[in-house]
Amino acid sequence: MFDHISLRVGDLAKSRTFYLAALAPLGIGLVVDLSGSAAFGQAGRARFWLGRDGQNSAGVHVAFAALDRAAVRAFYNAALSAGGTDNGAPGLRPRHHADYYGAFVLDPDGHNIEAVCRNHED
Repeated sequence: MFDHISLRVGDLAKSRTFYLAALAPLGIGLVVDLSGSAAFGQAGRARFWLGRDGQNSAGVHVAFAALDRAAVRAFYNAALSAGGTDNGAPGLRPRHHADYYGAFVLDPDGHNIEAVCRNHED
């Protein structure tokens, strides 16, 4: 379990716009908006920070919990519409867990961003 995660991004405005769209279906919104950073979370609690310092974080994979499989699909579609790149369409990933349903998108900086639901659904 984590308290928060921070990513360095190349273009804060572009990344802010991407994450506003991609995380909305998961109930995650912008809670801090400063000149050099932005943070997303729920109920006013900042848990996912973006910062601009001239270098991108490399090789980052972040998985966000989704309430259901419909939210995973909505995340995937919103992320692609916001400029993300497909890195794994929504679907079951039984190699992780029998009910592991996830979708993967590369953000504007190439970070592997996932939404996952572990609930059993027909």
